[in-house]
Amino acid sequence: MIEASIAEAPAAQRLRTHLRVAGTPPQAKETMETLPIILMLLGASVATVILFRRLSLPPVLGYLLVGTLIGPHALNLAAGFSGAEHLAEFGVVFLMFSIGLEFSLPKLYAMKRIVFGLGFLQVLLTLVAVTAVVTGFGLSWHSGVALGGVLAMSSTAVLTKLLSERLELDAKHGREVMGVLLFQDLAVVPLLILIPSFSQSPEQMAVMMGIALVKAVVVLSLVLFFGQRLMCKWFDIVARSKSTELFMLNVLLITLGLAYLTDLTGLSLALGAFVAGMLISETDYRHQVAEDIKPFRDVLMGLFFVTIGMLLDIPLVLQNFLLVLAVLTSLLLVKFALVAGLSRFFGSTPGSAMRTGLWLCAGGEFGFVLLSEIKVMHLVPSLILQIVLAALVLSMLLAPIIVHYSDRLVLRFASSEWLLRSMQLTMVAAQTLSTEKHAVICGFGRSGQYLARFLAQEAVSYVALDLDPERVREAAAAGENVVYGDATRRETLIAAGINRASVVIVSFADTRAAEKVLHHLRELRPELPVVVRTLDEKDFETLHRAGAAEVVPETLEASMMLASHALFHVGVPINRVLKRVRQTRMARYRSLRGFFHGESDRQEDAHDHDEPRLHSVSLGDGAYAIGHTLGELALPDSGVDVTVVRRRDVRALEPSADTRFEAGDVVVLLGVPAALAVAEGKLLKG
Repeated sequence: MIEASIAEAPAAQRLRTHLRVAGTPPQAKETMETLPIILMLLGASVATVILFRRLSLPPVLGYLLVGTLIGPHALNLAAGFSGAEHLAEFGVVFLMFSIGLEFSLPKLYAMKRIVFGLGFLQVLLTLVAVTAVVTGFGLSWHSGVALGGVLAMSSTAVLTKLLSERLELDAKHGREVMGVLLFQDLAVVPLLILIPSFSQSPEQMAVMMGIALVKAVVVLSLVLFFGQRLMCKWFDIVARSKSTELFMLNVLLITLGLAYLTDLTGLSLALGAFVAGMLISETDYRHQVAEDIKPFRDVLMGLFFVTIGMLLDIPLVLQNFLLVLAVLTSLLLVKFALVAGLSRFFGSTPGSAMRTGLWLCAGGEFGFVLLSEIKVMHLVPSLILQIVLAALVLSMLLAPIIVHYSDRLVLRFASSEWLLRSMQLTMVAAQTLSTEKHAVICGFGRSGQYLARFLAQEAVSYVALDLDPERVREAAAAGENVVYGDATRRETLIAAGINRASVVIVSFADTRAAEKVLHHLRELRPELPVVVRTLDEKDFETLHRAGAAEVVPETLEASMMLASHALFHVGVPINRVLKRVRQTRMARYRSLRGFFHGESDRQEDAHDHDEPRLHSVSLGDGAYAIGHTLGELALPDSGVDVTVVRRRDVRALEPSADTRFEAGDVVVLLGVPAALAVAEGKLLKG
């Protein structure tokens, strides 16, 4: 009877019935069909992100490329798979949550002129300009506002990273860029509420927006009024358990719970996630939450950009490539002119205004978020959607290149910039003109200021260079010998009098910037001693190879000070303590370098997986190393040092090549994880 019913059924029904008869559930069959697609997505994403990071390009572009290649307009490898789109929605939720974490009322108040002045006008005028152009081509004003919101955005992730790497966060244009980016991030929330209402008639839209506004005010008032009181207490209760898993589950519960709450009231998931971030930003746990949520955000946002890439119709874009170039050129030029003009209006110099315009002229990742909403609502024709999408992708690809050449462009076209740069160098030179055998301090933050006080107590003259104009103004007014200047520039170092200086101290813990300073000094005065500050030992050898006379790792120095006080209080004579500290420094901290990694270090391991660490290997009966000397095993050839051999509770620091291993020895190795694995194999298996 079963066989007869199978024969009479349609083909699809026969297949499903056959699977049930065979004992394979339909859900399992569906899982087996989607698993290869998921693996393909993951594999392609890993490969492209590695490639784009090697090329110093934003990983976002790698995800877009993956989506484009596997999408329906290219290889169509993900046909019928909608799982990535659902996961991508959560990517937007976690991105808005991250923005809420960065939201700070005191920060907004401190930057109110830039955020609500320059930032507000930039978004508003971009919306007006794009709406005027779009309506001129016969489309509705709804389409103009929606596309204006897309093109008004700039890339927070890319530009923040570039500002940090170039040490320009405290520069005039850096503060303006950060202020505008902050307002753009905030503007996404109302735009995500506004765009879905455009599908209604004007009367219905007005009613919907009014209801949405009332709902938003009620929900936000309730959540913010009661939430701020409850959130700190709730996080205290969770934190007392000292469970990483519980803490992470709690963050996910709050984020997704508030997103679901706002979704139930007819508002967007993104708004609820943003509110959740705002609430947690007022607690003492915001930094821990930001680190915990980052892997979820980055992975899910990667899937979101993959789905955006799937929308890109390459054949259609190539057929209309001139239109894409026209939109791209218009986007870059109009946003540059608009931002630079507004920056000048708010009092910036021509050079600083041009820099702000160049930094912000490209598109950003939130443009893709808004484009996905526009596609769902069918607000613009498919051809225009494709052209705008392609122009956004190309602009993000050009953004790091534009930033790289921004200084040259400003010096080329802003005639006053040469004069300002000359005045800055003249001021630096004037401060050092009468000094000899002085110290040049690169960076006048907390460490630089403490150092300057020590030098002053010993009557050693110094000149400090710093890029924070407010800090320079206040410190100079108080009598400190500090001037505004970029220590990573060759001409600034010359103006600071390095040809007459006796020492240079790099007081900021930024390895890239320190390497730039060392590069210039190696060319100008290779014999001049340079003392460099770094956070820990991972950049120790890099900075020494770059030419540093001394490298001072903060964590190691702090450990030695803790040990010194502890030894003194347990009765060790002070002269022996000082001798131990001196020996450790003379040995370049060798005995303190590296540490044993545990469960709590897993998060750091994701970022420092190639950094040296300590690892213990026990030589049990049958281990290959037993009876062999350290020299015979040639472990240093594997990139590993043997720091300690413990034998019957006796520790031998830095054993010699003649040390012969015995059964029961514990060998402590120092090296990167891959080299440690090879060395452990030599010790145990030969």
